[in-house]
Amino acid sequence: MTDIMAQPSQAQASESQPFVSKWASRYRGATVEDLDPPAALSLTPSDTISLALLSAFERDYTHLTIVDSSTRALLGYLSIPHLQALLEAGRVKPEDEVRTAMIRFRRRGAKYKIITMETPLEELEAFFEGYETGGQKQDFAVITDEGRRFVLGVATRGDLEEFVKRRPA
Repeated sequence: MTDIMAQPSQAQASESQPFVSKWASRYRGATVEDLDPPAALSLTPSDTISLALLSAFERDYTHLTIVDSSTRALLGYLSIPHLQALLEAGRVKPEDEVRTAMIRFRRRGAKYKIITMETPLEELEAFFEGYETGGQKQDFAVITDEGRRFVLGVATRGDLEEFVKRRPA
């Protein structure tokens, strides 16, 4: 994604202590674009859970973004592992709408970390480690354009780890 839209920050982790990346020596100026994230797959709240599961499994995605059907505004996301747990517990059914299982982004008074394709990987790692979300670690980030108008993709912690494994120290 060009920008990654995160869940709202609860507090800055520590303004006096800068984030120290454990993989900085392997990034060497790399940005989110270097992760080569796949294009985003966005669904709408009225799509069915069965469509969401099928779409995620076909592409081997663990998270799907949910957008407004008319404005394409980012509303939230679906975590496929969480969705599977809801199905197994009988809390949702395959024919239910995505809105019954999606996790909505909180908007009021929230500060979002925008991650774009130009965002350095050190910043992405800091986001995953919870540095800008009050210590709350994140598993994925939504990549958007600078203006947060378009969802371009999703980057996961696993994407970052794979990038590091491929680069020599």
